[in-house]
Amino acid sequence: MKLLYFAWLKQKIGTGEEDIPLPDGVTNVGALVSWLKAQGPGYGEALEDLSVIRFAVNQEFVDLDHALAEGDEVAIFPPVTGG
Repeated sequence: MKLLYFAWLKQKIGTGEEDIPLPDGVTNVGALVSWLKAQGPGYGEALEDLSVIRFAVNQEFVDLDHALAEGDEVAIFPPVTGG
């Protein structure tokens, strides 16, 4: 699974992307977020307030209950505003 981080999330986590196997017991985006928060302080800080974070799986916006599968691309980013 490919994880992509954007904007200030990228800075807090310390990388723009990483490839990981789908963790055991992770079946949806919410479970992935919980797993990521346990991966270190940068992850926990970046993912602390989910009200300011959006998720996309395979380039489609999704909610936390969206199912995940091995090989998915998950993008995590703050809301984008036009201007």
